[in-house]
Amino acid sequence: MKLDKITVAKRYGKALFELAVESQQAEDVYNELLKVRQIFEDIPQLGDLLSDVRLDLNEKRNVMDNLVKGFDGIVRNALEVIYQYNRMYDILLIIDEYERRFNDRNNLVLGSVTTAVPLTKEQKAKLTQKVANQLGYQKAELTEKVDPNILGGVIVEANHHVIDGSIRSRLEYLRKELRK
Repeated sequence: MKLDKITVAKRYGKALFELAVESQQAEDVYNELLKVRQIFEDIPQLGDLLSDVRLDLNEKRNVMDNLVKGFDGIVRNALEVIYQYNRMYDILLIIDEYERRFNDRNNLVLGSVTTAVPLTKEQKAKLTQKVANQLGYQKAELTEKVDPNILGGVIVEANHHVIDGSIRSRLEYLRKELRK
């Protein structure tokens, strides 16, 4: 039975996180994984290249050796295991899962806020605290996006929750209600 990408990412991310916590290296591993993420974002084809069973093993090994030479310990071992199981194309999802667990442990939620116009520092600070409280976290970090199409209000996406307070969605709701 072949596992889907999300299941694989959750398993590897969980195992990696638990090992890092047990070794009291959760933050160090997290910082190293951020470097790995940057490499794979800079070279989007790298995961597919290292997972492709049709490619020459020696060439793939050379690429892998160059990749892991900048890492030690847990991260290096994790990269090797992921490589051996031809799952390098899932590396970004695995890192995302590790990051989610790391942030949960630190009582931090990551998300995004979309507004029609840029928020002031005060507005963003208030909204960030409100989102953290509503989702049960001490802190929130929200990436700001500006989209004039929402007309006004805010849309917050964090931890698989969407809080849609945009004027556009309210108008669409009113239109549906008036058609009844």
